[in-house]
Amino acid sequence: MKTVHEVSELAGVSVRTLQYYDKIGLLSPAMRSDAGYRLYGDADLARLQQILLFRELEFPLKEIKRIIESPDFDRRRALQQQIDLLKLKRERIDNLIDLAQSIKKTGVSALSFEAFNNDKIDEYTAEAKASWGHTSAWTAYEQKSAGRTKEDERALGEAMMDLFVPFGAMAAEGADPAGAEAVEQARRIQQYISEHFYPCTDEIFSQLGHAYGCGGEFTQNINAVAGPGAAEFAAKVVEAYLATK
Repeated sequence: MKTVHEVSELAGVSVRTLQYYDKIGLLSPAMRSDAGYRLYGDADLARLQQILLFRELEFPLKEIKRIIESPDFDRRRALQQQIDLLKLKRERIDNLIDLAQSIKKTGVSALSFEAFNNDKIDEYTAEAKASWGHTSAWTAYEQKSAGRTKEDERALGEAMMDLFVPFGAMAAEGADPAGAEAVEQARRIQQYISEHFYPCTDEIFSQLGHAYGCGGEFTQNINAVAGPGAAEFAAKVVEAYLATK
């Protein structure tokens, strides 16, 4: 068993933070000493790792508590997401180091700001939140996709992308993202996701909407099918649509 001070030193988390986690029921130690001091066992430390993992994914504490206490929680999948996110962050840091070294060596810069771009990390985080925002949603997706062939999945994906095509035309025309036609199309997309993939709650749809417009693969794929600016327009439409509910 470890005391709160030992856990604080081991995990790099302040004592005050651990006390707060205990107060809100996120991480309550298995035992207390006769004097009332917190004592943490191996299971508590494993739970702390899970908490810190999701904090790295920028989940709020309330959401973390609900997820890790769900009977459907898949720690292996969560760990893989953590690995992927850390790789993206390492790539970004390496790019920043290369830029700084180049400026130091030459004394000048090509005025490129690409190394500061955080789009990949933002997109991955949004996707992670979309898949883990509701653990039951991921379970529902696995159930719905269990009997599908690769051709079925491809057809559903293509039909999904077709739903973004109207946004390309709207973006080109300078349409209002909060317009009735645009908002109705967003409703169709949310409904399609719920029908064919998983229950697309407003919270999940908001996270997906952010991913549509943050400049990563989502953005590129949508724009490739629906036209330049379609994905960014879609992100604004989803925000406007959800504001009406």
